[in-house]
Amino acid sequence: MTEDTLTIREMCDAFEVTPRTLRFYEAKELLFPIRIGQKRLFTRRDRARLKLILRGKRFGFSLEEIRQLLDLYYIGDQQKTQIEKTYEIAQARLDDMKKQRAELDEAIAELEQQMQWGHQMIASLNDDMKAAE
Repeated sequence: MTEDTLTIREMCDAFEVTPRTLRFYEAKELLFPIRIGQKRLFTRRDRARLKLILRGKRFGFSLEEIRQLLDLYYIGDQQKTQIEKTYEIAQARLDDMKKQRAELDEAIAELEQQMQWGHQMIASLNDDMKAAE
């Protein structure tokens, strides 16, 4: 191991992921660690890719979208295509998230109204029971 590479345990500690996660991303050809027997050594490139993978997952990008974006890095146009495609996917994801937030806000408001009605009904029934005593 050199200063430029990390073991699977060091990668897990640095990025707060499990070894299974790293092996999964390797199997999906998103990461390409150096293999020495059973040992995996992750390069700076792997660390940069994992950082982007985790960020993409946090934003709701699919693994296929992430793979396509990572692959665009090597086109040789100073990442112009990669940045444009990332922006396009991010805009679509942001639009989806805003729509989901609006739907969630609506559901919360409706549930609050129903709970207020329920609270009033409970209070009314309690008052009726006290009056009957």
